[in-house]
Amino acid sequence: MRSRSPTVAIPAARACTFLAEWAEADAARVRALAAYKDFLTLRKDADPDIPILKEAKAEYATL
Repeated sequence: MRSRSPTVAIPAARACTFLAEWAEADAARVRALAAYKDFLTLRKDADPDIPILKEAKAEYATL
């Protein structure tokens, strides 16, 4: 079985934040909160200095 490269997670992570940003732009606050919460839950053990994680935490806090 072939192992996945760490770079595979980057597009998936970006997709999660894209959905959150889209929902936020669509004035769907509840959907945006859920999408950010899902992303942050999936990345709870990640390095806190990752830019996309910092960005998602900041956006989540503003909602």
